[in-house]
Amino acid sequence: MKNQKMYEADDKMISLIRDNYDLLQMLGAFGIQLGFGDKTVQETCESNGVDTYTFLSVVNFTINGSGEYERTFSNEKQVYADERLSVPTLIHYLEASHAYYLDFQLPFIRRELTECLNEKDSLGQLILRLYDEYSHEIRRHMQYEQKTLFPYVRALLAGKTPNEYSIETFSKHHGAADKKLRELKLLIIKYLPNDGLHNNMLTATLHDIYDNEQWLYQHSMVEDYIFVPAIRRLEQLTKQNGVTRNISDMVFKGNGQSNEALSDREKDVIVALVQGMANKEIADHLCISINTVITHRRNIARKLQIHSPAGLTIYAIINGLVDISSVKL
Repeated sequence: MKNQKMYEADDKMISLIRDNYDLLQMLGAFGIQLGFGDKTVQETCESNGVDTYTFLSVVNFTINGSGEYERTFSNEKQVYADERLSVPTLIHYLEASHAYYLDFQLPFIRRELTECLNEKDSLGQLILRLYDEYSHEIRRHMQYEQKTLFPYVRALLAGKTPNEYSIETFSKHHGAADKKLRELKLLIIKYLPNDGLHNNMLTATLHDIYDNEQWLYQHSMVEDYIFVPAIRRLEQLTKQNGVTRNISDMVFKGNGQSNEALSDREKDVIVALVQGMANKEIADHLCISINTVITHRRNIARKLQIHSPAGLTIYAIINGLVDISSVKL
């Protein structure tokens, strides 16, 4: 039985594994090799190039579950998404876990089933077909993450902000394909061969299926409770950095963000906007139509690449269009 506790950086790695032997596969997914002697968790992580805080976050979450983890950190809001988590470490762990599950575990159980079932028997064929359908769904989901989610996150890490995707798109459609697995287990439990050898083989295979179902559930929870919040925070930071770059461009380049200079009328519209006027008020103030105001605003956004009132306010102050005392905050 696993030892329910929160492990820390100065605990011995051998103690962690001794009390929680089912974390052995997790070590490989993090890139931690066996043979760490009496090193602490931190010493073992550092010698293998693994972020210690992120490793412990995943380990403690897996051991204790989301409820216990939240109670332990009840005074910390957004604990899973704090800045101490290493997103590159999380991606490496998830990718290696996918490779382990797809390349080893799924084929291994398939071979076990083949050895202990009669493929000529109709029920045996049904069990194998259900397993293959289940494997296909899991493979499709993990390959989607490899081809779409992880490249998106790496783009965020590089400071890019892809507009066609967000972590919410992944989160809304994230779920384990467990219906077929439940049917499969029920069939296996009911379908036990008469001879002892095949009965024992099938029982051992069933045990492996239960173990892997639990592993997949924990993997999914790590993605939902640790990875997804961390990427939400990364998205927010990337957007903030994008705003900072735009402001920096305004400070150091002035109107040089675009080859097109603002017209005097467009500058008048900016002044009115930062003073808090609505489109109709601007139209009345400048004696133009509302459609013309909208056109000017569209051109201003295109030329300056600034789409928020706050950004226009900063632009207007920096470029001397308004005095800060006249700005409506």
